[in-house]
Amino acid sequence: MTFRSFGGPTVAFTFGGLSFLTDPTFDEPGDYPIGDRKLTKTAPPAGPPEAADVVLLSHDQHPDNLDRAGRRVALAAPLVLSTPTAAARLGDPVRGLAPWETIELHVGVRVTAVPAQHGPDGSEPLVGPVTGFVLAAAAEPTVYVSGDNASLRVVREIADRFPSIAVAVLFGGAARTPLVGDANLTLSGAGMAEAARILGVETVIPAHVDSWSHFTEGIDDVRAAFEAAGLTHLLK
Repeated sequence: MTFRSFGGPTVAFTFGGLSFLTDPTFDEPGDYPIGDRKLTKTAPPAGPPEAADVVLLSHDQHPDNLDRAGRRVALAAPLVLSTPTAAARLGDPVRGLAPWETIELHVGVRVTAVPAQHGPDGSEPLVGPVTGFVLAAAAEPTVYVSGDNASLRVVREIADRFPSIAVAVLFGGAARTPLVGDANLTLSGAGMAEAARILGVETVIPAHVDSWSHFTEGIDDVRAAFEAAGLTHLLK
């Protein structure tokens, strides 16, 4: 499989003959309001917006996961899979999936929504619901897209249900905002390495580790964590 990162959480790849795009963010650097706060984007996307057959949107309520240009890309796609609350807010072509719900696409690709916890225990009322995804198809490696998940307990639940995941697109960056104090909203590099170990994957694609000022770790921290865990060979 070939993966292309556009920066932040936005990754393009092909699976089962379909093109997929995760959490589209294609706006330029600047301040982006969220309630009475703001998030600051520090780098432009690594390329122009790219269309996809299916957009995997972990959540719509934060501008570092769906910005203005990304929203246009998503709503122009034939299908967007996300949370039920995102589907209610965005409308067509967004389809909301509850945790562990599976949709069968017409080419034999199965996409299952899996839990994601965007922060410490009890943070969902503050940050809103988030989802991850597992993609499966005949003659394809099973792929896990974590979305903004900070919980290794959740990773263990997913590994129990899907013991043959081969590729993990892990969102990291150890994101922090005043909303939850000094707790991480996404996995740290060490957490990503532990998630890879729990899942037993062959390949890890790091995402969501750059381009925003509220990320407290970058790709160098991820590389160092995987080296410390003896898992550098997994990291692509």
